[in-house]
Amino acid sequence: MHAFQCVRRFERRWVALASALLMSISMPNMGYSQEAVRPSLVDPAVRNGDTPYLVYTGASGRHTSPLAVFLPGTNGTTAGAPQLLLRMLADQGYRVIYLSYDNRVAATKICPQAPPPCFAQFRASRLFGGGGPVPTAPAESIVTRLTELLRYLDREHPNDGWDQYLTPDGPKWPTIIMSGLSQGAGMAAYLAKRYPLRRVVLFSSPWDFRFPDMRPASWLFEASATPTDRWWAERHVRENTTRAIARAYQALRIPTSHILLFDGPPPPAATSDNPYHVSTVTLDQYIPQWRVMYGVN
Repeated sequence: MHAFQCVRRFERRWVALASALLMSISMPNMGYSQEAVRPSLVDPAVRNGDTPYLVYTGASGRHTSPLAVFLPGTNGTTAGAPQLLLRMLADQGYRVIYLSYDNRVAATKICPQAPPPCFAQFRASRLFGGGGPVPTAPAESIVTRLTELLRYLDREHPNDGWDQYLTPDGPKWPTIIMSGLSQGAGMAAYLAKRYPLRRVVLFSSPWDFRFPDMRPASWLFEASATPTDRWWAERHVRENTTRAIARAYQALRIPTSHILLFDGPPPPAATSDNPYHVSTVTLDQYIPQWRVMYGVN
């Protein structure tokens, strides 16, 4: 058994090293450091959603740099990470984490015809661990993943100031910007309801509605621990669910001035049945809007 564990440990370290090398070859360094870290290397208890995290230390090297966490959408992996967006933030001096998690199924596939609490239970399970419609082991929850990754970075880079984003109990939420696309944006929104984040940035989500009357999920109307002036969001006017997203933003009480409407073309050679959805985090024409949403000066 001991020998097996040693082999597993060697395999994890080799995969993490290979991933980091691949990223360094495929992406030119613009003055910031970057690394790819396998979740199971950070915490061997992780079994699902083991696609690498991406970590960027901003070009300025300031220990007081904002930390922006990005959560991908359903089935999103490191290979499809919005590199242009992540690089833009890092190039402005931000610390950036692309945080993978178990995102193999969407709430909108499970909950629209389930009992009303389903959407909240789905998001709570993925964020904090527990049962419900998608049982999630505590080690594989989004909050635990972020906590353990920050602790890992603090151990591996003790002079880089990663401890400023931590408390003894977990992430120091007022120092962290949570953001995401699609399912990831829904997770960021649910978290912002419960903790006072530095900022929350939503790309084209959530749209937690029940069929057939399209009634918004009750959690969207709950009081928010993150003040409304720290909420920012966008939707593409031609994506398939744009009307549902607009109603969700209204339920979340996001200020109208903090909701940006995108209206650009789909990505080149798009094959998705909803190409405008993913385009909101991939096309360079949206860089000025991204800067506004994340508070880049």
